[in-house]
Amino acid sequence: MGFGVIPLMEYIARRAFLAAGLRPSTVTLPSTSGDGEARTIHYWAPPGEPRLPPLLLIHGFGPMATWQWRRQVGPFSRRFHVIVPDLLCFGASSSSSSPPPSESAQAAALLDALPALVGTAARVAVAGTSYGGFVAYAMARAAGPERVGPVAISNSDLLKTAEDDGAFLERAGGGWTHPADVLMPLDARGARRLMELTFYRKQAGAMLPDFVIRDIMKKLFSDKREEKIELMNATTVGTDAFQLTPLAQDVLLIWGDHDQIFPLDKAFAVKSCLGDHVRLEIIKKTGHVPQMEDPDRFNKIVLDFLLGSQGSPSNEH
Repeated sequence: MGFGVIPLMEYIARRAFLAAGLRPSTVTLPSTSGDGEARTIHYWAPPGEPRLPPLLLIHGFGPMATWQWRRQVGPFSRRFHVIVPDLLCFGASSSSSSPPPSESAQAAALLDALPALVGTAARVAVAGTSYGGFVAYAMARAAGPERVGPVAISNSDLLKTAEDDGAFLERAGGGWTHPADVLMPLDARGARRLMELTFYRKQAGAMLPDFVIRDIMKKLFSDKREEKIELMNATTVGTDAFQLTPLAQDVLLIWGDHDQIFPLDKAFAVKSCLGDHVRLEIIKKTGHVPQMEDPDRFNKIVLDFLLGSQGSPSNEH
């Protein structure tokens, strides 16, 4: 029974993407190190050359990029050429790199893929949620406003520290020694707690029997589990290797007011560090994934920002 829920989730998400005109595809990236390293990016996008300005939607650490963005692809596709990739080591994308890619390496891979996705000249808007916000920021800083911008970042603590990780484990209620234990649960107890931390509203999945939830979690979080733990450890945000600096692009920060993974007070700190090009929007009665809990409000905020941004891709067409 538990495994029957996963195909249903995949079917619902896939139907939303297909209805928006997106189709699955794959691009193999050239080696950058000369050692034949294989990097493959799986993505969803409309077939053919972009007829609308491109918009890249970058997922977080949760399962299935399609599930995380399924309520956005329809509305966004009316105004943008929407591209939803699987990051390296997620979904159907893969990388043989060792050590595992940092968020900057994830950004570099997406930038390497852009010529195949949108051509060599197009400027792409980017939206990232949670870990995807780290990648979106890294893309914008690495490529500059001529290639990437504007940038929407949702519930992504770019000032995260080891102390923040410790506070998160305390909020989770104890019994876990690493954020990965909470964010990638394999049992019913962990899954219920993750849902409570992620969503403001009670989720229907929390009402399922333990054995069903346990089967679902094993299916969702056992795939590439070790690689994802290594990805968490490879993240430079919160280390001496990372410094948050303002971007030249217009930036939108979105935050759920009840986020228990990256609390709301961090939104104001991130905004202060990112400078004058930043607009902060707080979505009430949502948690860590406002794009899922209040998609209508989220979509309106993002579309208004992208369409109104100075020098946005849409304004250039």
